[in-house]
Amino acid sequence: MSLATPAQVRERAVRRVLASLLLANLAVVAIKVLIGLATGSLSVLGDAVHSSVDGINNILGLAVVRFAARGPDDDHPYGHAKFETLGALAIVVFLTVTIFELVRSAIENLTHGGPVITVRPFDLALLGLTLAINIWVSWYERRRGEALQSDLLLADAAHTRADVYVTVGVLIGLGLTRAGYGWADPVLTLVVALFVVRTGWIVVMQAMPTLMDQAALDSSEIRRVASAVSGVSDAYGIRSRTSGHQRFAELTISVPGLVTVESAHRVTEAVEEALRHDLGFHVVVVHVEPC
Repeated sequence: MSLATPAQVRERAVRRVLASLLLANLAVVAIKVLIGLATGSLSVLGDAVHSSVDGINNILGLAVVRFAARGPDDDHPYGHAKFETLGALAIVVFLTVTIFELVRSAIENLTHGGPVITVRPFDLALLGLTLAINIWVSWYERRRGEALQSDLLLADAAHTRADVYVTVGVLIGLGLTRAGYGWADPVLTLVVALFVVRTGWIVVMQAMPTLMDQAALDSSEIRRVASAVSGVSDAYGIRSRTSGHQRFAELTISVPGLVTVESAHRVTEAVEEALRHDLGFHVVVVHVEPC
């Protein structure tokens, strides 16, 4: 039986995180739907729709991560890791839909008046429970996303943080509504929408370096590590990029012209190992020229 590759181990770890969080997100949605129907609050039902996106993201992620873990092939020589980043951008699409629905509902309630809302302390307590679950989910998913270097998990954690903002706004709005301030619910919904916009912007900015092939690391740092290897006279023509959680580097080194091919080969292997060990690159391509 063959051993699992590092990419397969990582894929399984990411999928375990997504599967466990799917159960938590489904529980949150169920609670919010029940509260929304019981109180007649459109903001709570809207919050339930927003929370359901977290579950959709988990299901999407389970499919995307499996595809992203595939190794290189003829059509994708650098592998499929960028599909994970594309999955992160799909979350932004869901965020955009959420923002539209939040703003539309809030404006409609402000201009035409909203339904009569009956809020019990028990309802507020249940919403508080969903808030605690979301805070834990966001913290855990972000921690695992950083450990696994997963754009998808980090983006989904950001979306769950937006869900936290939404739930906090709904709680405050329901509390003020219960106190007789009917305008509070739609006004706070608009404020929450601004937080959701900010979250979407952060996710896009995190994905852009990978999609635009931004340098994974400053070339001077790569040159410093490569030039420190015994037998290297200089390092130049340096390029680097990120694809999902993987880093790629390509560079040219110069070695004394009288060295043998075997010696030059040993130097290139030493440079590749130094860049992998010191700077965390996964794939390093080194060209050799005499000086």
